[in-house]
Amino acid sequence: MNVLITGIAGFIGYHFGQRLLQEGVEVYGIDNLNDYYDVRLKEARLERLLPYKNFTFQKLDIADRSLTSKLFENCSFQYVVNLAAQAGIRHSINCPTAYIDSNIVGFANLLEGCRNAAIEHLVFASSSSVYGANTKIPFSVTDNVDRPISLYAASKKSNELMAYVYSHLFQIPTTGLRFFTVYGPWGRPDMAYFKFVKAISEGEPVNVYNYGQMERDFTYIDDIVEGLVRILARPPQSNGELPYKLYNIGNHQPVKLLTFIETIEKALQKKAIKNFLPMQPGEVLTTFADINDLAQDIGFQPNTPIEYGIEEFVKWYQAYQPTGS
Repeated sequence: MNVLITGIAGFIGYHFGQRLLQEGVEVYGIDNLNDYYDVRLKEARLERLLPYKNFTFQKLDIADRSLTSKLFENCSFQYVVNLAAQAGIRHSINCPTAYIDSNIVGFANLLEGCRNAAIEHLVFASSSSVYGANTKIPFSVTDNVDRPISLYAASKKSNELMAYVYSHLFQIPTTGLRFFTVYGPWGRPDMAYFKFVKAISEGEPVNVYNYGQMERDFTYIDDIVEGLVRILARPPQSNGELPYKLYNIGNHQPVKLLTFIETIEKALQKKAIKNFLPMQPGEVLTTFADINDLAQDIGFQPNTPIEYGIEEFVKWYQAYQPTGS
């Protein structure tokens, strides 16, 4: 087995790549190492992967059509896992072109590469943000998702549509994964849990949006990786139907924001100074994953308790002394 992983120096890419490398899989990783957050964190993740003899890294931006095309011409991949994207909901309000370039143009370049290379399975990251203004919970992959409320969400919905078309036209086995608020060691500094831990540790106030009246389906990174590993090995079959599937990957247990902060306080043994603020543009009140399809088809469902996940993140944070903000 050999796998191309895009966004290998990212949070999920790093953990997934490490799992495959430990299992002896040949991994070719690419990343543009952009400065959306502290590049030193990305470089630190990458340094932990480079010693593996079955790992090859290339610094490459998938938005570069020529270089991406040459990658597929020069290398042979059985599987492609696209985890590269410009992340962040609020950032998409101020820097929309970054999302168009990476999430839409870049993904189109990858689809063309997969089309010409006849790969066995394309797995790509979507997001729970595609559910947008939906009020029906839990969120199901059969729900209508035509009301995104951020450009980030719209770009992920675009990925699902683009992948569907390529699967339809060229019979590429394709699986899209709607991740629900992934957290854990080596996580992204722009995520709320990271900011909360940093602020509480340093005695700074934490911004609590919508006055704490929000819930999130927090999903621990190890559960995401386990789901990815199982799904990668099970490409959807044609059987007279389109070889295309969508799955939610979430913990199926929404946690109230104030409860989440309390969990961090317990792990740090320190109280938070809370700065209550109104809802931010692009945010939603609740995320809640319906994972029935995942459990039925793959035989797996995330179940890591938030208490364990936060403890593990805090241990990592205190040992790593991150510099990102």
